[in-house]
Amino acid sequence: MAEPTALLEPRPTAAPATPSRSLRNLALGLLRTARPRQWIKNVLVVAAPASAGELFTARALTQLPLVFALFTACAAAVYLVNDARDAEADRAHPVKRHRPVAAGQVPVPVAYAVGGALAVLAPTAAVWLCSPYTSALLSAYLGLQLAYCVSLKHVLVVDLVVVATGFLMRAVIGGLALGIPLSRWFLITTGFGALFMVAAKRYSEAVQMAGREGATRVLLTEYTAGYLRFVWQLAAGVAVLGYCLWALEEGGAPSTGVLPWRQLSVVAFVLAVLRYAVFAERGTAGEPEDVVLRDRPLALIGVVWLAMYGLAVAHW
Repeated sequence: MAEPTALLEPRPTAAPATPSRSLRNLALGLLRTARPRQWIKNVLVVAAPASAGELFTARALTQLPLVFALFTACAAAVYLVNDARDAEADRAHPVKRHRPVAAGQVPVPVAYAVGGALAVLAPTAAVWLCSPYTSALLSAYLGLQLAYCVSLKHVLVVDLVVVATGFLMRAVIGGLALGIPLSRWFLITTGFGALFMVAAKRYSEAVQMAGREGATRVLLTEYTAGYLRFVWQLAAGVAVLGYCLWALEEGGAPSTGVLPWRQLSVVAFVLAVLRYAVFAERGTAGEPEDVVLRDRPLALIGVVWLAMYGLAVAHW
């Protein structure tokens, strides 16, 4: 027979959360809210220096990592403020309710505070580490994206333009930091290429959410699938035209390379657009980086295009 005292022994209880564990959970929540998967978009800061053949200069190798980090900080600030602002609505969403702010892992005041701190520190640091022009562009990006979070995302067409402009700013800031003149064809191709991908993503959302308006953003229900298809097709056409004009104009001079790589790169560029359009038409074009990384033929075409483009810039 068991001893009477054995029956009175208290059951073990879970150890209370320690301050260090709570801080670690908070830090992980802030990191998740900053969307690390989205940071790959900021690689676009190398676009202008690469197109000018100055990617591997000493100044580029020191400045571009700083620009990448500062732009990432600004993007993280926008994500934090956006999630804090939309916390209540996200809690009612089947997927977004798992976001750290909506789930309560990151308190709303903390998200606002960290986002605000990053929004102030990144442009300020850019003045000292890069240039006043870089700081000005980062400030413009923050202002535009925060305005998008507050109101512009509810305005037809403007929401597409704002998101596409964010991509364009990423591509422009690298050249701005290094003082590289930006070609009009570079701006046209990059801007409309971004609009192509943004409209393709919206079209895919519209196709997937057809008949389920309550499960997606309200503005998306005001677009028609036919209109969004028109936008991404138009943007793709303008991007291809801009790239072709760049290749023909800049390649008009006698080439010192073995082959006319600049003109030949048009083939790879057009193939990449056509391959991406397959996913857009199917309604499966989600985040651009996911589309590129999950489709091997598209990734291979991209590598071939980069090789041709690099050879053209290097005049090989």
